[in-house]
Amino acid sequence: MNEIGPNFIARPYRGVSVQEVPTLDPEALLRHVRSRRVYRRTEFIVAVHGERQALVQLEREPGDEILVGVRAARVLAGPDELAFVRDESVDTGNASQLAAVAVPGALVTVVEGRYQHVNFIYAPSPVRIRVVEVVPPHPPKLLDMARTVLAYDEDLPPLALEFVPIDLVELAAAHPAGHYLFPCRSAGLELDARVDFLDAGPPEAADWTLIGCERSRQIHAALYGAEPHARVDFCPLQIEGPPGPERTLLKCCLRERGIERDGARMVVPWGASLEEVRAALKELVA
Repeated sequence: MNEIGPNFIARPYRGVSVQEVPTLDPEALLRHVRSRRVYRRTEFIVAVHGERQALVQLEREPGDEILVGVRAARVLAGPDELAFVRDESVDTGNASQLAAVAVPGALVTVVEGRYQHVNFIYAPSPVRIRVVEVVPPHPPKLLDMARTVLAYDEDLPPLALEFVPIDLVELAAAHPAGHYLFPCRSAGLELDARVDFLDAGPPEAADWTLIGCERSRQIHAALYGAEPHARVDFCPLQIEGPPGPERTLLKCCLRERGIERDGARMVVPWGASLEEVRAALKELVA
């Protein structure tokens, strides 16, 4: 039998069988399980007795028959270590969703989720990922994309996203000016000052403060033949500085396509695709 560690879920969850049993006494339960044949893909049994459950791991006898004998079995969690959750919103093939509904203090949480499919998570301990992103808008796109990946991906371990905002309104307030230039329009970007947008191509340069990254500076220089009057850099790479030990996801507009590892952080393009965000998250937990 394979060893089971923190964050383990059955992949695929068809290997989990739910069966009524006459007792949850460990020795009697194992005798009962070993005395029966099981479906040839079954690896785990959620043993149910009344309102209580236990989780049993199996080693099957070799064979190509549809039902095979049980060579060995062990109890992974008894009824005092196991919690049972019914939640029709949970995709039981998704580790992050299982971890999100896991019962604190339970070694194993068994979940009956969408389509009444059943899976479990053992000793959930989600991996923390910092997501550094510019706001507004709310929610920021990179965070929203990472959440989308976590909602459908069935390969990742359980992840917990920690949002670290870079607030453009706060950056502007820290650098008072009568006229600001931002790279593009964004909902929620209201200031007590005149505001223009670089992507709208104002016909003439003004004595504005550009709240923008290096790519915005380059576009400004090409468009007006001069550097901006003043500039406040909001590049996540610049604000974060050298990479630290924490797993971090961020983006940089100087990156056109593909992802890049920088220590414990992954960098995606400013216009990253969902697949690039997914690949970056996989790299962070590889």
